[in-house]
Amino acid sequence: MRVPITIQASLFLVGTIAAQGGGALPPVPAPPQNPVTAEKAVLGKILFWDEQLSSDDTMACGTCHLPEANGADPRFGTHPGFDGLFGTIDDPLASPGIVHLDANRHYDPVAAFGLDVQVTGRTAPAAFTSQWSPEQFWDGRATSRFVEPEFGTLSIPNGGSLESQAVGPIMSTVEMGHDGRTWAEVAQKLAAARPLALATQLPADVQAALAQDPTYPALFLRAFGSALITAERIGFALATYERTLVADRTPWDRHHQGDPTAMTMSQRQGFQRFRQHQCDACHTPPLFTDHTYRVLGLRPWVEDPGRMAVTQNFADRGAFKVPSLRNTGLKPSYMHNGSMTNLVQVLDFYDHQIPSFPDNQDPLYAAMSIPAADKTLMLDFLQNALTDPRVAAGLPPFDRPRLRSEQQPNVVYGAGSAGSGSVTPLLMAHQPAVVGGVDFRIGVRDALGATTAVLAVSPLPASPTGLPLPIHVDLPASMLFTSTTAGVGPAAGYATFPLPIPNDTRLQGAVIYTQSFVLDPAAVGGWGIAASDAASIPVF
Repeated sequence: MRVPITIQASLFLVGTIAAQGGGALPPVPAPPQNPVTAEKAVLGKILFWDEQLSSDDTMACGTCHLPEANGADPRFGTHPGFDGLFGTIDDPLASPGIVHLDANRHYDPVAAFGLDVQVTGRTAPAAFTSQWSPEQFWDGRATSRFVEPEFGTLSIPNGGSLESQAVGPIMSTVEMGHDGRTWAEVAQKLAAARPLALATQLPADVQAALAQDPTYPALFLRAFGSALITAERIGFALATYERTLVADRTPWDRHHQGDPTAMTMSQRQGFQRFRQHQCDACHTPPLFTDHTYRVLGLRPWVEDPGRMAVTQNFADRGAFKVPSLRNTGLKPSYMHNGSMTNLVQVLDFYDHQIPSFPDNQDPLYAAMSIPAADKTLMLDFLQNALTDPRVAAGLPPFDRPRLRSEQQPNVVYGAGSAGSGSVTPLLMAHQPAVVGGVDFRIGVRDALGATTAVLAVSPLPASPTGLPLPIHVDLPASMLFTSTTAGVGPAAGYATFPLPIPNDTRLQGAVIYTQSFVLDPAAVGGWGIAASDAASIPVF
């Protein structure tokens, strides 16, 4: 008989969910097909923060949904927007994802981003209060009906929007996946991976779970009764974890639970002005959203049709979901396109001090006007009275590991030598290396196309060679890998070197030194070889 992870974890989970009945927030809904359990929640937490869930080991669900940013993304990347051009007024500020990978999991340039990191077309929605939403994403395309994505069967007929959302980014070729990624590949990778091998500072509940069940098959066995890893179970676990992230200890909550000192006089007046200006018509307490889709006219709707792309209803053109304002003071950007970076700008927009586009615009917005004195009070209310201190401080249940992407990146060092067109090839060595990592790869770019590229991988940095080429690895100790560069012409070539790392714990703590050399008759120096920069990569 398998026992619960810890008694404390079970009690904490029950307390978190049950506490909502007597507070400002309603109980967290959970579909009967996926009841909340502590075992499932901690598995979901581990999956949510594991960068190995992505095709290049650089992206976790949590990368774009950090608690200290209200479950949104503090990173800023630029998408070229509707016109496909960078540096124009329609460019959304959104979430950086991964470099595009083809079906063979090789680096593959795409329009707009080339071989640079891709960026999503909209900002990452704040994750908290999503537990109550009938649909997810800015346009609501993740519906209450959860259709299991492997075989197309209906898993949850109603109340499964979190499950529907959870499985989407894993297959997105911008966010986490490669072209043609399958759930069988995801399951196979997780089955062989060490959970959270790339993360540090693991929360106590995660440490306790991994001490008992150090593999994903064991974690799935404890959560579901069998070790089988499926898309449905991944979605169930992620959604269960998200249902435990209830931010219900804001000053506003405590004030409405009977503590007259929880909100300051300024914040109480700010809430009055908030209601006076009918902000609560859409941002309705206690969730501070009504889950509707509204048109503010931030940009012309043809640039992003929003809800209309889901419903095919022209009346929904330019409509986006009303976000909750809980913990909104922690957000790094606002609106679906990230066009505003603080709440002062947001209030100025609602006061029509920032231009908007009137087609199909919501009449509530069109009629708003907010005096400067009211803005000051409302700003205090929004920034402070709706913030749960546990979210801001990263305290349970909002604690999290430190991701590899937040730590010291691979060290790029040494100058290369130019090839055709006087352009120096660049090493693509941003991925972390982990024991057993099936997706580890190194690439080279900005090289001559349709030629031979060689990758040297050594346990040692450079030793003297007597050659005029800049060599930054110990060639005699190196393993050499060859590939043919794709692309045509000078500085257009690129190549990928797949380097799966053996599942041998003796490799942990080792450092890989690597550099690429490209055969190029026009290379500077007359040696017929262009050299890239080099990188040192620690193995986890």
